[in-house]
Amino acid sequence: MNRWLAASRRTGGFTLIELLVAIALMALMAALSWRGLDGMTRAQAQMRQHSDDVLALQAGLAQWGADLDALAVQPNTPSLDWDGRALRILRRSTVNPGEGLRVVAWSRRNEATGGQWLRWQSPPLRTRGDLQQAWQKAGLWAQNPSDEERQREVRIVPLDQWQIFYYRTDAWSNPLSSAGAASDGQAAAPSIPDGIRLVLTLAPGQAISGTLTRDWLRPTVGGGK
Repeated sequence: MNRWLAASRRTGGFTLIELLVAIALMALMAALSWRGLDGMTRAQAQMRQHSDDVLALQAGLAQWGADLDALAVQPNTPSLDWDGRALRILRRSTVNPGEGLRVVAWSRRNEATGGQWLRWQSPPLRTRGDLQQAWQKAGLWAQNPSDEERQREVRIVPLDQWQIFYYRTDAWSNPLSSAGAASDGQAAAPSIPDGIRLVLTLAPGQAISGTLTRDWLRPTVGGGK
């Protein structure tokens, strides 16, 4: 009888030590599972950020090419100008031809987090006075933007530095040393180069880093150049 009672006591439940060991194992498994889920979440966030960076760069380069493709030429009016800080472009609308002309500008600005590639765009322009004013605003925006002008800019990608070259007389050269360059709205419009080379030095730590070169040729220029 005593032996039967002792055996039933041993098999009737868990001891305190066994419960503590089981709880510790469950806690360890939960911690390992949490680390695995956290790692998966971080990996997915990094992949999304990588994709966003690539898409932003692709969209920026596509917009750059679209602005140059839509370059408008007007008598006694600048159409294209690089002053060492910003590239200003007079462009027409490719979606609604009756919308009027616009001035767009591309520039790089130093910020607390590093350099940033930016694009600015004016509202539709109806008169020559509006055009000249927008041309000057684009230049001022690249130097010391006001809060109002900042609202018209779009941030593209982080950028360490950039360079612009013009293709003229069968050679690439600095636009500031090219003959006929103009930098204000009152000067005679300079001749449009046969091509424009954009050289971007992308900031490290991004999805794409290093040096990237993009060449644009006027539609009337043969593919041999």
